[in-house]
Amino acid sequence: MSSCAVPARLLPPTLRGYQRRWLTADVLAGLTLVAIAVPEQMATARLVNLPAVAGLYAFAAGSVVFALLGRSPQISVGADSTIAPIMAAGVVALAAVGTPRYVHLVSLLAVMVGALVVAVGLLRLGWIAQFLSIPVITGILAGIAVEILVRQLPAVLGVPGGGTTTVDRVRRVVDQFDRLNGWSVAIAVTVFAVIMVSEHLDRRIPAALIGLVGSVAAVGLLGLRAHGVAVLGAIHGGLPAWRVPSGSFADLRHLVVPAVTVAFVCVAQTAATVRAGSAGAPAAQDFDGDLVALGAGSVVAGLSGTFAVNSSPPRSEVVAAAGGRSQLASLVAAAAVIVVVLVATGLLKDLPQATLGAILVFVATRLLRVGELRAILRFARLEFALALVTALTVAFVGIEQGVVVAIIVSLADRTRRTARPRDVVLGREPGTDHWIPPDIGRPTEQLPGVVVYLVYAPLWYGNADYLRLRVRAVLDAAAEPVHALVLDADAMSDVDYTGTRGLKDLAAELAARGVSLVIARSSHLVHHDLKHGGLLASIGPDRLFATVADAVEAVSGNDR
Repeated sequence: MSSCAVPARLLPPTLRGYQRRWLTADVLAGLTLVAIAVPEQMATARLVNLPAVAGLYAFAAGSVVFALLGRSPQISVGADSTIAPIMAAGVVALAAVGTPRYVHLVSLLAVMVGALVVAVGLLRLGWIAQFLSIPVITGILAGIAVEILVRQLPAVLGVPGGGTTTVDRVRRVVDQFDRLNGWSVAIAVTVFAVIMVSEHLDRRIPAALIGLVGSVAAVGLLGLRAHGVAVLGAIHGGLPAWRVPSGSFADLRHLVVPAVTVAFVCVAQTAATVRAGSAGAPAAQDFDGDLVALGAGSVVAGLSGTFAVNSSPPRSEVVAAAGGRSQLASLVAAAAVIVVVLVATGLLKDLPQATLGAILVFVATRLLRVGELRAILRFARLEFALALVTALTVAFVGIEQGVVVAIIVSLADRTRRTARPRDVVLGREPGTDHWIPPDIGRPTEQLPGVVVYLVYAPLWYGNADYLRLRVRAVLDAAAEPVHALVLDADAMSDVDYTGTRGLKDLAAELAARGVSLVIARSSHLVHHDLKHGGLLASIGPDRLFATVADAVEAVSGNDR
């Protein structure tokens, strides 16, 4: 399309510079995407307690808006199983499922989420996506996976289900186990097996669509309705009813927390999706532009009477694997979904609930990253414990509460690490002037009377007293009396006011013990902090050295 008459600046960002030879690949990628998206989006709508067609509306709205405004060429946007349970939990406290008020509040929540994500993009606050560590994100996803699995047990087993909490839902299913429907179980197991096998063969195989078509055919040919297999029933297609959702001040106040939670998850998941697709961290401007597009998609989805949308790592991977080069693939998929909504919803009346349940169970297995959890456990038990606490909170207390706990736990863990930092007494490599940690596999020696101490953290109010305690312990543990302490500031990024006061008190305490304090390898930033904090005036500006070797030489020659 290099010769297109339309000015490039008027084209969507991913279509600028479009080449005709990409067209076939984009169309095929779009058709592959729609084959996977239709059953998945219908299943995801169940997690928000909305009709299956609402998921198709959400996919069309999110795909079109992101294709027009987004900057990432292969991201797929639509209904997402990660945020769907959060939205349902936020609205169900205000309105009964299935009522017009419930549907209306879901749409209002979508607009609120979209506005927040747009604001994050416009204000260039995309960096907040880095606020959660990988172990905590893994825990959130694991908790959501448990929530999805438990919610889909009734559909998979063909029992009524019930309950309001995870434990209560499991108890209800166990109590109803004698009413299990064998046909529903067989459908669910078959669909799940087809998806799993196809996933291992080629992720581009529309396994969910195959399961959908096969199960619809089985219901009709075998008369499974008469055997108690629950089906979707009549689906009202056509175009959505556009309206501006509104709510009372009380509604808005109650929806703020779920809106912020969903928006945060959208930002974090989009960052991960963009990073995976671009083989590295995305450019800040492009990422913020993607957030504006994603948020606008949720706003449009809310205006169309459906729910908030999010980027999808699995579907985005499918687009890339199918050879999609631009957002034209998403436009093709959206157009195909609109056709389904307009003319083909009647074909879905015999779709078993067990089929959608099986699709969601598979989605849950993708969210439950067992391999990642094992890797975290091997790395550090504490970080695994953080992931586990987050997962249990999300699964058994609530998703919103779990995300809040995750943020608090992440910040608490990071604060703990800097408040109780690692440190080391350096040793000199024999025959050199190199001062190195003694545990890196090379021999070291200590100079009598001199201790070289390195702390791996900035010096701030949270660890100032701890540093003094550690220095006392180090001096007390020295094999010989110490007359000089060299503080290696190489790993110290900054010092706050309390930190400088702590160093002044430490210098006075050391002087009372007959130990002089010198500082080596401080950056210009730390030098600035020490100067304006009054430490240099206290110990003398000649007590700062460019290298540890220079500092040791000075105290060895002058302080004995």
